[in-house]
Amino acid sequence: MARRNLNDLLSFITVAREGSFTRAAAQLGVTQSALSQAISGLEERMQIRLLTRTTRSVSPTAAGERLLHSVGHRIDEIEAELDMLTALRDKPAGTVRITCGPNVLKTTLLPKLTPLLREYPDIHIEFDANHAFRDIVADRFDAGVRLGDTIDKDMVAVPIGPKLRMAAAASPDYFARHPAPDKPQALTQHQCINLRMIRSGRIYVWEFEEADGELNVRVNGQLTFNTSEHVVDAALAGLGIAFLPEEEFGTHIKDGRLIRVLEPWCLPFPGYYLYYPSRKQLSPAFSLVLDALRYRGKP
Repeated sequence: MARRNLNDLLSFITVAREGSFTRAAAQLGVTQSALSQAISGLEERMQIRLLTRTTRSVSPTAAGERLLHSVGHRIDEIEAELDMLTALRDKPAGTVRITCGPNVLKTTLLPKLTPLLREYPDIHIEFDANHAFRDIVADRFDAGVRLGDTIDKDMVAVPIGPKLRMAAAASPDYFARHPAPDKPQALTQHQCINLRMIRSGRIYVWEFEEADGELNVRVNGQLTFNTSEHVVDAALAGLGIAFLPEEEFGTHIKDGRLIRVLEPWCLPFPGYYLYYPSRKQLSPAFSLVLDALRYRGKP
C-alpha cells in the first residue's frame, strides 16, 4: 500500500506541475490511462478531489495545491539524494537545469561547458534561454544566470565572467547624418533605440557614470524592442543609437560596422553570475558544471 501511495503521489505531482496528462505521462513513461487511474485511486483513498480537469487543461484544487506544496519539495529532495549517489559511480551522471539569457548562453555557457559534456557523456544539461527572470525554486531549476547586481541575497552567486561595460553605438551611416553626441545629455537630440524591460514592462532608462555619480537619460526614438538582438539589428540598419552591454554587439564595433560613443561615461559593473539556493545539496554533476563555469580571471 505504501509503495502504491508513493507512486500515485509522484503521478499527482507530475501532472500538477506539467498541467497536462499528456506531458506528465510522457515524462513518467506511462500511458495516460494508467496515469488517470493512479490519480483517481489517490483521490478515492483520500476522499478529496485533487485536480480540476477540463477539456483543455488540468490544475490543482485548493487541496491539491496544498498537497503539492507540502510534498512536492520532499520528492525533489529524494531525487537530489539519488543524484548524489552517482558519486559512487565511475562517472558522474544526471541532469542539470539552468535558466539564462540567450546571449550569455551563446557567448559563455556553451563554450565553457562543451569540454565538460564531451568528457562526461552521462551528464545532461537543459537550458531555458529566456529574457524574463524565472523563479528557479518554483520552476525547479538547479541554477540561473543573471547580472551580479540583480541576484537575491539568499542565493549563492558565483562569477562566470569578467565585469561588463555598457556601450552606446550606431552605424557609420547614422553618424554621417547626425553629429556624434559628446556627452550623455546630447542623446535627447538623437534617434535612440529603446528597450522595454520584460520583467517590469518599463522602458529602460540609459544609465551612465560621471564624476558626481550616476547620470540617467530618458531617450526617444522611433523604435522600441524587448530583445537586445533586434536592438543591434536596428543599429546596424542605421536607425539610431543603441545602448547595451558591449558583449551584445559581438564584433560589430571592432569590425567597424558600428561606431562607439560616450565611452568615458560607461564604467565597469558586475558581470554574469551563476546562482543557486543556499540550501541546495550539490550533486556531483552540478559541482562539475559549477567548476567549469567559474570565472578565474581578475575581478
